[in-house]
Amino acid sequence: MKTIAAIFLLMLSLALPCASAATLPGIPEFIDEMVAKHRFKREELENVFAHAQHRPEIIEAISRPATIKPWPEYRAAFVNRQRIKRGLEFWHKYRNTLRRAEKQYGVPQEIIVALIGVETIYGENIGKFRVLDALTTLAFDYPRRASFFRGELENYLLLAREQEFDLLAVRGSYAGAIGIPQFMPDSYRNYAVDFNGNHKTDLLHEARDAIGSVANYLKGYGWVSGEPVAVRAQISGEVCHGAINAARTLAGWAEDGITPGTKLPQELTARLIDFTVEDGKEFWLAFENFRIITLYNNSDFYAMSVFQLAEELKAARASSSK
Repeated sequence: MKTIAAIFLLMLSLALPCASAATLPGIPEFIDEMVAKHRFKREELENVFAHAQHRPEIIEAISRPATIKPWPEYRAAFVNRQRIKRGLEFWHKYRNTLRRAEKQYGVPQEIIVALIGVETIYGENIGKFRVLDALTTLAFDYPRRASFFRGELENYLLLAREQEFDLLAVRGSYAGAIGIPQFMPDSYRNYAVDFNGNHKTDLLHEARDAIGSVANYLKGYGWVSGEPVAVRAQISGEVCHGAINAARTLAGWAEDGITPGTKLPQELTARLIDFTVEDGKEFWLAFENFRIITLYNNSDFYAMSVFQLAEELKAARASSSK
């Protein structure tokens, strides 16, 4: 259900014309840099930014991320019957592609399916903002992360030139993420793959490319095949606050009475993380593969939602095959 604030922002965005972004401080210098560094034609970039729109609602959206919600509310938005049902359908439709991706990159099929499910409900919601508007607004009117978004805007210009698509046509998230797996432009250029063999890499329309690209991304950042993502922690005694988020071996955790709920090699390294639930605290040991998921979105809530949706999908698929 949309909040009153969200509805107000939507009505405001529909009622008021968007201002041109061309006058934002820093754009002329950015154009100079792109011309000198990448040999773009100045007049073409000036025309592009003349059509870019400054969208203040994007600043509002990125300043109020979903992760400020309580964990049970956040989890329920992603780990639910709809995404499990749609995920099983997606898994069945692309089962051969997912099997191939797992074999090639070592990333479990359920993790790939869950991540795409969390990101866009399997391609249903890829975002409504023009990517050019989002990245321009954040690059030149969001000082907190201006450097990051300037880099992504640079990569978006390069990506459009390489892929030969219309800069003004592509839509994505308020942060400028693109396509079925919601890749930022830098990730698109570095990790997207042609996984269906048609000699183009299209994350906007081709689910098979998205599947291979997600697996390639996770593998590229260090996914460890065969190792766990997270397990519930069994706690004996008090957990000191300083222990939360500290990385230690399981043998080290065991010395303080903290053990995994399943038998695992004692040399594995994990962080202890906690989630506030209705009846108190829930503790988990999060391994290297959990950290890799947070590189997709820097949030323990996000990574745990992907993991728990993956577990639900895996269990539901196993049950349906009996």
